[in-house]
Amino acid sequence: MTLTQLEIFSKLAELKNFTLTAQQLNISQSAISHALKSLEKKWETQLFYRNNNEVELTVAGQGLLPYVNEMLNVSTIIHQQVMDLKGFKTGSLRIGSFGASSSNVLLPLILENFSRKYPEIDVLIFEGTDKEVLQWIDERKVDLGFVVLPESRFDTFAVLEDIFVALIPKHLPIAQQAAVKLEELMDYPFILTSAGSQNHVLELFRAAQLTPQVKYHLSQILSILNMVNSNAAVSIVADLSLDQNILQLYPNIVKRPLSPNIKRSIGLAVKNKQQMTPIAKAFIEIATQL
Repeated sequence: MTLTQLEIFSKLAELKNFTLTAQQLNISQSAISHALKSLEKKWETQLFYRNNNEVELTVAGQGLLPYVNEMLNVSTIIHQQVMDLKGFKTGSLRIGSFGASSSNVLLPLILENFSRKYPEIDVLIFEGTDKEVLQWIDERKVDLGFVVLPESRFDTFAVLEDIFVALIPKHLPIAQQAAVKLEELMDYPFILTSAGSQNHVLELFRAAQLTPQVKYHLSQILSILNMVNSNAAVSIVADLSLDQNILQLYPNIVKRPLSPNIKRSIGLAVKNKQQMTPIAKAFIEIATQL
């Protein structure tokens, strides 16, 4: 059993496709088949159900995958510890990011400082919903990920606080107020984000025992802004998802804080802080100093 065989097993389990796995690992499909046959012979169990070029994990394969990923993670830690002794001039960092708040605002700020200090480190960004980021951390698909705190499943590091704001067409009466209450949004069609903040926005309404008139589900902040700007509806988004200059492009929109003001804390999470790579530690140190 070799690390290369384990890497092939893990990547094929992720992509479920021989061709894609061969392309990403830059090896032949026959090499993949040979590695799998060797593992299955060694472990005396079938790891995948095969259907031409597509595969699906068997029950045994599903049970072994977390341990394989743990071994690969330990291998990465060893490699990066060695690099750390040399100043880790090379290496990679996988980051899970959800929504515009982390992808459009936090990441550029952190990466600007990180890349200046560690220019040879390759940074890979995986974007998804907040639930997907949590799953990626648990499966070690990423080294660390942005999360909304508190998050008890993992070791976390607070980065900053954010608030939710209402986006309102400026012709509406409530747009003239300094802040708006949730119940004041009930009379208008509502755009619910289907990105990272969806569950948090819904929880705001549930806590207030209110049900918004959800007419649209949109995942991109630009799509939400375009709809509000065209007077189609109102919305609630995380303030960090809005670049400070972007609203200048939408003259028909006003941004108003909610009353009472509702905050959320955003941080970085790792599966186990005792098993963090030196590169992940360096990234977190920079992020928490913002």
